[in-house]
Amino acid sequence: MKKGKIIFLNGTSSSGKSTLAKTLQRKLPEPYFCIAMDTFTDIISPWFTGDFNGETSEILERQSLSAMHHTIKLYSDLGYNVIVDDVICKWVSSQGIEYRLLEECVELMHDYPILFVKVYCPLEELKRREIERGDRDIGSAEGNYSILYPKDDYDIVVNTYINTPEECADMIINLLEQPECYKAFKQLKRKLSVSSL
Repeated sequence: MKKGKIIFLNGTSSSGKSTLAKTLQRKLPEPYFCIAMDTFTDIISPWFTGDFNGETSEILERQSLSAMHHTIKLYSDLGYNVIVDDVICKWVSSQGIEYRLLEECVELMHDYPILFVKVYCPLEELKRREIERGDRDIGSAEGNYSILYPKDDYDIVVNTYINTPEECADMIINLLEQPECYKAFKQLKRKLSVSSL
């Protein structure tokens, strides 16, 4: 079965990923399912804050995000097109556990038809949007900004401060029609394999 295409949006909180994902769904000629990080982190029990059989809330979040990555792969395996709304960061938990979420994504999907998109917005604008929205923890965007991972190695970077969601979507759709441009995950696979030696 032909694998479904994956548009993987990676950017900080308030960078405009959700708006861009909806714009893409509206403009694309074929249906795309949207799989968002917030959906998977929100399903963790809000009452669980302690330790249960060695499982802390941070570990549960890591497990939930890992399940999201496997879900993206499953949708593509079934031939369904997917837009991913994610914030991949390089960080270490309070217990010293390194979250290797990018490595997991690349290992799972490096040979899939995946377009890796960095959704960029300047820090001052991120802060302004965060306050204006009123539904985000103040400081989340700034916290994500310095640890967003990777810094480079994308197929395309869109700037939601300079361009409208429609313009950003058009840039992505134009590249989506050129499968030879789906290189980022393959390059990351080679780079991460070398760095782990």
